[in-house]
Amino acid sequence: MSKDQYNICHSKTFEIIYNTYAKDLRRFIFYKTQDVDQAEDILQETFIKLWDNCDKVNADKVKSYLYTIASNTFLNIVKHNKVVQKHQENLVSHQTNESPEFIMLEKEFMDKLERTINGLPEKQKEVFLLNRIEKKKYKDIARQLDISVKAVEKRMHLALLVIRRDIGNI
Repeated sequence: MSKDQYNICHSKTFEIIYNTYAKDLRRFIFYKTQDVDQAEDILQETFIKLWDNCDKVNADKVKSYLYTIASNTFLNIVKHNKVVQKHQENLVSHQTNESPEFIMLEKEFMDKLERTINGLPEKQKEVFLLNRIEKKKYKDIARQLDISVKAVEKRMHLALLVIRRDIGNI
């Protein structure tokens, strides 16, 4: 055989390689993708990469090269699809039907509420947070703070008075 018959960059050699491996490679890719169009795209991409690197690929290892390129291309598509799916899930979770004005008012309200709660005396703040944020009952708060239930009620009452005065009913 002449030197050109071993050179993958020679069009006749490339055509022989294509005719020899394309059918089995297409089946291999289809088995992975379960999608005829995607299998064809990956097959085409694989042979394009072979042509682009024909001077670097040893003719004895061309079959291995083709299957490796096809597998890696498939895996890259899978990774890309996972990134796209994750991005779409994040996009959907951040979308809201609320108007920008409502979102701005809600943020202003939450900021005002936080400032008001932070401005409460420490004992009132502690009782308020334990009851309204941690959802503890007065009896459990009293036990935790080692005070009477009446003391918890009084602190909560005073905290609510301040909050209602500053921002309205909660």
